[in-house]
Amino acid sequence: MSFFEELRDRIEATDSVVSVGLDPDPNRLPGPMADRDLPRFAFNRRIIDATHEHAACYKPNAAFYEGAEGWRALRETVAYAHGKGVPVLLDAKRADIGNTTRQYASVLEWVDAITVNPYLGRDSLQPFLDRHDSGVFVLCRTSNPGGADLQDLELETGEPLYRRVAALADLWNEGGNVGLVVGATAPEELETLRREVPDLPFLVPGIGAQGGDAEAAVEHGLVDRDGVDVGLVNSSRGIIFAGEDAVNATGADVTEADLDRYVKAAGDAAKRLKRVLNRYR
Repeated sequence: MSFFEELRDRIEATDSVVSVGLDPDPNRLPGPMADRDLPRFAFNRRIIDATHEHAACYKPNAAFYEGAEGWRALRETVAYAHGKGVPVLLDAKRADIGNTTRQYASVLEWVDAITVNPYLGRDSLQPFLDRHDSGVFVLCRTSNPGGADLQDLELETGEPLYRRVAALADLWNEGGNVGLVVGATAPEELETLRREVPDLPFLVPGIGAQGGDAEAAVEHGLVDRDGVDVGLVNSSRGIIFAGEDAVNATGADVTEADLDRYVKAAGDAAKRLKRVLNRYR
């Protein structure tokens, strides 16, 4: 089964397009987690337990898993999410040339999808594109303010660079495994891109802590696949750290009862986001 087929089934089963970003910042882990073996996995496991009923996908960001212990934690996290029946999209923004990019693409042997950077062109992405059973989300219009420095540059054709990226990604979708990353903080661009690439599912970050437009994310981010709206709307900090206001998350005196309230807040946040997004589906 391909990634987008698996994602379609998961969205239908959970009635959710929520992607939960698993970004376990070591400086924000609750006290009892920081002292455990593989603390990032210990944190993620509790978050997955609390949110999996509302998650269409999990999206760990590779930056939070650097180092030997971090990669062990990531492998354990992926396996645990799979055990709950949830696909995993690695937010790695990879691409390079030759054997380097082939090595980067080998991570798709154990994650279901990945984000890639199109700046080096098609040959840098070919090893990812060749894995037709895996999802490949191409960075297109990102949610950070500085994204406009390059993405909005006007080409000789009169179109901005991000629209050319979208058109190229559409051409690269020969295996039916390509999507786009388009931030929810740019709703006008979301609408424009949906018109220009009507068949590509979007990964829409920027909901929650970044204040993105939930209605636009749903209206323009999803595509119909056999009667099911397929695409992902991601929230990371707004879900996994939702419990920080309820307990002293960084204090050494956090109890197991406090931790239970902490992760329950994450589950509640995922459920709320699911309900908000479903209003527009």
